[in-house]
Amino acid sequence: NPLDRRFHAQPNACPKCGPHLELWDPTGRVLAERDEALRRAAQAIREGQIVAVKGLGGFHLVVDAREEAAVQGLRERKRREEKPFALMYPSLECVKAHCEVSELEERLLTSPEAPIVLLRRTERGFAEIAPAVAPNNPYLGVMLPYTPLHHLLMAELGFPIVATSGNLSDEPICTDEREALERLRGIADLFLVHNRPIARHVDDSVVRVLGGRAVILRRARGYAPLPITLPSSWPSERRIMLAVGGHLKNTIALAAGRDVFISQHIGDLDTSQARRAFRKVIRDFQTLYEREPETIVCDAHPDYASTQHARALGLPVIEVQHHLAHVWACLAEHGLEPPALGVAWDGTGYGLDGTVWGGEFLVVTAEGFKRVGHFRTFRLPGGEAAIQEPRRAALGLLFELFGERAFEMSDLAPLRAFSPQEFSILQKMLKRGVNAPITSSVGRLFDAVASLLGLYQRTSFEGQAAMALEFTAEGAQTDEPYPFAIIDCSSGRRVVDWGPMIQRILQDVRQGVPVAEIARAFHNVLAEIIVAIAERIELEQVVLSGGCFQNKLLTERALQRLRAEGFQAYSHERVPPNDGGISLGQIAAARWKMAKAKE
Repeated sequence: NPLDRRFHAQPNACPKCGPHLELWDPTGRVLAERDEALRRAAQAIREGQIVAVKGLGGFHLVVDAREEAAVQGLRERKRREEKPFALMYPSLECVKAHCEVSELEERLLTSPEAPIVLLRRTERGFAEIAPAVAPNNPYLGVMLPYTPLHHLLMAELGFPIVATSGNLSDEPICTDEREALERLRGIADLFLVHNRPIARHVDDSVVRVLGGRAVILRRARGYAPLPITLPSSWPSERRIMLAVGGHLKNTIALAAGRDVFISQHIGDLDTSQARRAFRKVIRDFQTLYEREPETIVCDAHPDYASTQHARALGLPVIEVQHHLAHVWACLAEHGLEPPALGVAWDGTGYGLDGTVWGGEFLVVTAEGFKRVGHFRTFRLPGGEAAIQEPRRAALGLLFELFGERAFEMSDLAPLRAFSPQEFSILQKMLKRGVNAPITSSVGRLFDAVASLLGLYQRTSFEGQAAMALEFTAEGAQTDEPYPFAIIDCSSGRRVVDWGPMIQRILQDVRQGVPVAEIARAFHNVLAEIIVAIAERIELEQVVLSGGCFQNKLLTERALQRLRAEGFQAYSHERVPPNDGGISLGQIAAARWKMAKAKE
């Protein structure tokens, strides 16, 4: 039938020598083949066992999402304390029983890309899904089957399963069955494998609906390496450029002509396996597109693994400041031309003045950029340790505001969270300014406020405290913002003083104001700060970028307020607002820089 979608397909689908399944034990011994392998794998999942399933771009670790003991066992073995697991559902109807699904979210779930979509749970979704799937989280990351094997397995099971990447935390996903036996030893009880080799690792993409639009938070299967085409009005550049991205949530990008091909999500470059995967993706891109780079673009941070790799290639290198790359990524994906005001808010980025940036207002022009504003700085006692301990960010914030009087505020949650010995060491760090870097980061400000509200003093994954603050704020309806001040410096730069806000938050905490109302007013004031700076800078185009704009409440309110005041406001859609979009921004910034150099 020429109208059948399989009419022109020419796969090797022979039942004898075509693709087939095997079920292995942890030693690689074959326990069952073909249909029997599928049935026995399904039975093992029903019994609470962990099965490693070979998919399209790597292995999934699979358990029954309804069984708390099974999910908790997976957490312990995978060394993933609280970070949410993704779920796979057998059908859209089953998803709707557990989650609220809008028309756009339904289209995303059933699209050919079949990403993980973040959906708000229903009461039944809380009751029937194991709490360990997404602890203290009103959302679930949900996807539908997208390969024949997934369809067969889900039809056999008929209930939702955890389908998380087959790796230890922070490692790349396993792609080869023999490698999986080695790397997933001690995690998986059984291995459901097939004889189709996986050429390159690709994780599942993650999408969230913000402001009525789909925003890609992790760009991988289904979306990568589809190109972003730069506008014809932008400067042309014949040289082939390779951007190596940042250190966290790494992606790379290859620019040929006006097309920028962005890789799948590679991940954090903290482990040797991740750095090997990073180098392999670069080699694959050069082979796939038959392009040898002539110029390398990287982050300005000297210690990033990606930056060090760029410098070792022996080619001309262009460095792009981290937050400038964020702003250019948003301009590039929307095809916008400078000038624009860029609002770049995230957890950390190497600042040109040697401090840790993360609450930046940058005016980007064809000639370059200027840091026209930033948040009031404070110290992070213990440096990177503060990323996992919001209580440290809170202590640094209080010290900046009150000096040594902050150490006497024993009624506050973050101070009560320290042992006497820890507290003594951190006091010395702050007083002497030793191992206490200065930051303007809004990400760390989120952490500090979450700590002051008693939500989290320690976290087990990046952004956990900020997520808790967002989810808490959703429980209140107030439109009132907290007060703030903007200080105009002699240099022409504006400094956002959060002091009045923190003073009021402490007052509300002590008076027993509901935490949800405090969290909501905090989100409200952040949107008002963006509008206030935009009104002072007086540029029509305002773009929002950085990991903080994964926050639905903050992004939607900021866009709504900016547009209400007459600004053309943009946030990310096709590339992630987090560091997954950095490589595109590096290419865009370098193109304009090279065009200016030619002039």
